[in-house]
Amino acid sequence: MSTVLAVGALLSPAASAERPVWFTSWAQSQQNLAPVTLHDQSMRMITHLSQGGSAVRIRVQNTFGTRPLTVGRTTVALSTGGAAVDVTRDVTFGGRGTVTIPAGGEVWSDRTALNTGPGTDLAVSMHVAGDVVPGRHEGAFRENYLTPAGSGEHTTDKGAAYTQTVQSTYLVSAVDVVNPRLRGTVVPFGSSVVDGVGSTNCGPGCTELGTNKRWTDVLARRIVTSPGPQLAVANAGISGTTSAVCPNTPAPAVGLDALSRLERDVLALHGVTDVIYYYGTNDLANGCSATDIITSYRTVFDRLRKAGIAVHVTPITPRPGYSDQNNLDRHAVNEFVRRGGDCSNTCASVQDFDQVLKDPVRPNSINPRYDTGDGVHTNIVGQQAIADYIALEDLA
Repeated sequence: MSTVLAVGALLSPAASAERPVWFTSWAQSQQNLAPVTLHDQSMRMITHLSQGGSAVRIRVQNTFGTRPLTVGRTTVALSTGGAAVDVTRDVTFGGRGTVTIPAGGEVWSDRTALNTGPGTDLAVSMHVAGDVVPGRHEGAFRENYLTPAGSGEHTTDKGAAYTQTVQSTYLVSAVDVVNPRLRGTVVPFGSSVVDGVGSTNCGPGCTELGTNKRWTDVLARRIVTSPGPQLAVANAGISGTTSAVCPNTPAPAVGLDALSRLERDVLALHGVTDVIYYYGTNDLANGCSATDIITSYRTVFDRLRKAGIAVHVTPITPRPGYSDQNNLDRHAVNEFVRRGGDCSNTCASVQDFDQVLKDPVRPNSINPRYDTGDGVHTNIVGQQAIADYIALEDLA
């Protein structure tokens, strides 16, 4: 991770010259292997940048792979809608056009000159020649694209070759931009409500796919239009995960607790100045106590503070399925978070999404206006309400 500056510090000319110019502008944390085997085909993943710059680089991961993974020709281009792209640029890795990533490993590409802006959809196209089981982020909340198996290398194709769609993101897990005018990168870190579950829900029977209406997307747009410091936003949410290691965590989320993935999904990103920490609902549902949760908070926050990163925490938000003991634990965690307005001197600010989302009549439930119908996740209106609540002056 790039060296980060103390939050709110005034910069001397010498310090300004030393500030990082690479900032992670988009991320989707890998969480498992895709249930497919790719064979001699190309993939086109669409990444929605929170901020732009004069060049890009990408991170490709083989985190969950059990054998080395070779990626052939890789290109980037501005998306023009669907699988269609503008002029493609070749991407290299250590000066080479192909790269082999060991099992459990990752690689960042070289710098590729390409002008992008806030909200740019960047298409990352990769060819795999052999049989590859790709790591993925399950919920892209948009369509990404594949050519048919055995179709070969089509990374410069304008779009027609990409006849298959998936709603996950394969292999690519982060995009950096060069932009020395940015102050930092904000990383929302948590489970499904960070990941974006509910952000395609525009009402009963209505789904919007690919419209980028997660609260983290809305926050990014608020920052862009604000007169304050310009920040990138990189989403590090994974559905089903917990802050602590909980006894009843379902198998797909085991090993993906906050501390286990902190280095890979937060600290390894670039220019990170702030983390918005939104965990707890799954912890309670999976058998963790208030003591378990608060202990995990303190451990993770200590790591982040030592890295020079400000931590902004939300109290645990409502969930109607909680037991009485769950709600007692939720209250205890939230008292810790709110005490003194700074998590008992362990975080920089409290972003009280609990107050935003709770039903004024039934405070242990989500406001019906924001509820997707499952009692846990927020629809597009609720996503907007969360993003609007965040005090931008608390960031960077």
